[in-house]
Amino acid sequence: MAAVLRGSRNLWGRSLKHVDFTLVSSRSMASKTQVGFIGLGNMGKPMAKNLLKHGYPVIATDVFPESCKELQELGAQIVDNPAEVADQADRVVTMLPSSPNVIEVYTGPNGILKKVKKGSLLIDSSTIDPAVSKEMAVAAEKMGAVFMDAPVSGGVGAASSGKLTFMVGGVEEEFTAAQELLTCMGANVVYCGAGLFHTRLLPCTKRAQPAVKT
Repeated sequence: MAAVLRGSRNLWGRSLKHVDFTLVSSRSMASKTQVGFIGLGNMGKPMAKNLLKHGYPVIATDVFPESCKELQELGAQIVDNPAEVADQADRVVTMLPSSPNVIEVYTGPNGILKKVKKGSLLIDSSTIDPAVSKEMAVAAEKMGAVFMDAPVSGGVGAASSGKLTFMVGGVEEEFTAAQELLTCMGANVVYCGAGLFHTRLLPCTKRAQPAVKT
């Protein structure tokens, strides 16, 4: 198992040769620039609402337009598809129900990667096949963006109250930027390493402080 993890970490390191970290690591912890959110279902909607509560402008979309109405009333900007979200936000969170949904949202005709900007941070909190997470990471890296895997523990109640636990996998240089957003939606944000995705497979090493609720 140790050999597998070492091999995965080496593969991950090689796959980042096209990413310019002067772009992705320059985000300020204090920045309240626009955040994209895709997937406004039972979990995604309260997560996006918590970003709004913490002062982040949100630009969002969902395959079901009726799911967007409440968020729009709270001040979010609603657009037609994921590509439009990626065109206007350099930090995008996705919360989707299945692997096929993630593939479509990232790589489909109107997907994130059609308009993603270099240096963008893409955080996926969907519960999906680890192989799909790896595939999306490679596809994002080819576009000069960074994909981080951040599955959650906790149900709708925890999503509503901002008490989710996020288990984050991906490049360590981007963990701080991801943590800034995730602590608005969860009580615990745990960094689990840069090797394998779907980070329940790895030991977790860094725990964020709970967000300050406002």
